[in-house]
Amino acid sequence: MTRQTSDELLKRITVDPGQCAGRPCARGMRIRVSDVLDLLAAGESEDQIADELEIEADDVRACPVYAAKFFDPPRMVA
Repeated sequence: MTRQTSDELLKRITVDPGQCAGRPCARGMRIRVSDVLDLLAAGESEDQIADELEIEADDVRACPVYAAKFFDPPRMVA
């Protein structure tokens, strides 16, 4: 299997105001990006997370890509 590009991975993340209070989730499921990031930060591998949450490894890979692109708050420069 080939690795997907960042743009392809971002397509795996959905935001629906009627699901999980509009928080970003993996492919329309109720698996929030923040939950996957917490598991990665705790030291779990992509494969462990994918197995545990019953998602694809590319869904796991998409979460840090999404976070890097959209979770960065603006900074004020004095």
